[in-house]
Amino acid sequence: MSPFPTLADKRELENGGVLAPRFDEHGLITAVVTDAASGEVIMLAHMNAEALARTIETRIATYWSRSRAEIWVKGLTSGNVQRVEELRVDCDQDAVWLKVSVEGHGASCHTGRDGCFYRLVDLGKPAGDAALEFDARAPKFDPASVYGKTP
Repeated sequence: MSPFPTLADKRELENGGVLAPRFDEHGLITAVVTDAASGEVIMLAHMNAEALARTIETRIATYWSRSRAEIWVKGLTSGNVQRVEELRVDCDQDAVWLKVSVEGHGASCHTGRDGCFYRLVDLGKPAGDAALEFDARAPKFDPASVYGKTP
């Protein structure tokens, strides 16, 4: 049972002061996560109603792991906890934006990097020929030493 109300009135949903997130058919909402200091996008995740409620109440980023089908407190294993500085909802309340400060190694990606968007797509070529290039930043930690396996 979701702790959030449902709003049928589009005007109230888009212009009102009630948090009424619109979860998809799987009970999830998209969460865009940025570094509070730099503004850089560090990851994209999903939340169910429980994860969103926990995030709001604890100010610790909590997500729904689609691959493991369970609640996932970011950084619980790695020590790279995400403290939520600000949480915003988009115009029709079907996505949220978390501005976070990352503790521990300061990395948010399971690969040991600052964030999950560390590869650039080579633009201007046919899509099938587009290659990926790594940005200049090195990983901040060795995933095998933190998780006991290589990602």
